[in-house]
Amino acid sequence: MRNIKGVVFDLYGTLYDVHSVAEQCEALVPGRGAEISALWRQKQLEYTWLRSLMNRYRPFEAITADALLHVCKRLSLPLVDSQRAELCDAYLQLKPFSDTAPTLRQLSALGLPIAILSNGSVHSISEVVQHSGLEAHFTHLISVERVQVFKPHGSAYELGVDILGARREDLLFVSSNAWDASGAKDFGYNVAWVNRGGTAFDELGVRPDFEISSLIEVPRFAAAQ
Repeated sequence: MRNIKGVVFDLYGTLYDVHSVAEQCEALVPGRGAEISALWRQKQLEYTWLRSLMNRYRPFEAITADALLHVCKRLSLPLVDSQRAELCDAYLQLKPFSDTAPTLRQLSALGLPIAILSNGSVHSISEVVQHSGLEAHFTHLISVERVQVFKPHGSAYELGVDILGARREDLLFVSSNAWDASGAKDFGYNVAWVNRGGTAFDELGVRPDFEISSLIEVPRFAAAQ
């Protein structure tokens, strides 16, 4: 890999821990926080994929709320509207992983543009990043809202090329989601898959260029000119 001209990160599950909402879930439904968070995230992802296939785009915050409503019905949770709204607000205040800030600092020192390309809306991406105080590290916050179709659709990945003004083969895409890493590689990015949990990669006919266990390994790939 040579001449990397920018680094593009996924947001949810890569830079920020989606399951940091489990704490709020636990506070409202003691003993079931982790279960709620896991099913909520699963349905959230499924709804983005299904809506893309159905050509029925809906903003990420709305999908997140729909997924939580499904979870409440499926698990027979007695959460009222205000409590569900409280949990959805927690998605705007996700905690960054411990390796996020040091990785961004190292990349910033290299002088490369750093972007987020996320299924989140413009509002949700901005809220999450600003709440963590890491906004100064990012050159671009890119939402699929522009094309109204979710990753892993190719139109979503095209946004990174268009906005950073670089060829896809000159960009490094980083995601901890195997489905996302697969989509990015199929599109033509250089891809680093952050395998935080030591799991198997998805069998979708493509492989990431790099498999790493922590974000802290990303700067050495970006610096390999």
